[in-house]
Amino acid sequence: MIPPAAAPAFLAAAGWPDADIVPLAGDASFRRYFRIRRDGRTAVLMDAPPEHEDSRPFLKVARHLSDIGFRAPRVLAEDLGAGLILLEDFGDARMKEVIEGRPAAEAEIYAQAIDLLVDLHAAAAGDLPSYDMAVYQREAGLFPEWYAPAVGLAVDTPSYEQAWAAVLAPIADDRSVSVLRDYHAENIMLLGDATLGLLDFQDALAGHPGYDLVSLLQDARRDVAPELEAAMINRYAARRPFDMAAYAVLGAQRNAKILGIFTRLWKRDGKPRYLRFQPRVWAYLERDLAHPALAPVAAWFDRNIPVAARAAAWEKLPA
Repeated sequence: MIPPAAAPAFLAAAGWPDADIVPLAGDASFRRYFRIRRDGRTAVLMDAPPEHEDSRPFLKVARHLSDIGFRAPRVLAEDLGAGLILLEDFGDARMKEVIEGRPAAEAEIYAQAIDLLVDLHAAAAGDLPSYDMAVYQREAGLFPEWYAPAVGLAVDTPSYEQAWAAVLAPIADDRSVSVLRDYHAENIMLLGDATLGLLDFQDALAGHPGYDLVSLLQDARRDVAPELEAAMINRYAARRPFDMAAYAVLGAQRNAKILGIFTRLWKRDGKPRYLRFQPRVWAYLERDLAHPALAPVAAWFDRNIPVAARAAAWEKLPA
């Protein structure tokens, strides 16, 4: 987490000369974040190397969200050639850690996050790329591409794609809402004005409203009790149309994708820490596969990865 060489000059030009640059976080991509401090002010520097990351979608979605009334970080300065963006600092009150410190507030905080989705889904999706069948299939395909070979499983990929085509067909043409795609407790900030701040939305697409519900309520990085999941689904359904079959399909698709992505982060990117989440993701996937709408995909898993072999597959992954 050494600051990029171009950072001091970029910050000086943005009105932050001689600012302190303190490591803040990295994520599953090549992006890194630093907190900037000067004269009692703070901001966040995003370092997104342009050879690895295209920051234009982040800027576009940030402005779209702000335009329709949501709290994305304000962009204070940018130099896309250098891969540097200076952002409003949302502080340290991240949803995950706030709940860890105040477990009794969990349901209340999740209710806030659900209410934000209700409002977001009432707004036009905006000029976003489509979350279509090709994207769904590409994402689901990360499971046979990365997870299966990593644990020594030989699987039938063509029939996997056919099974997903069948279960995704009823929802793949839905472009009705802005889908943030990583809407979960590590990307939601509790701000001082009792609103929620949004992070990590650069991959947003126009798609089905069930996807971000799954992201929030089947969180790969923390346990969400089935009772809390059900209560929050009911809260959403009281104000917006809700389709349980679509929720299960999108849950299975997302969780299969995550099993592949987290394995890729280990095998390709040297980030094995994500593997500790795999058993939780498998548990979500098993619940989703039990829904009748997933019958073709569930049958594929039964043929290619029998239930008795799934725990054994986890054990082949490093600790």
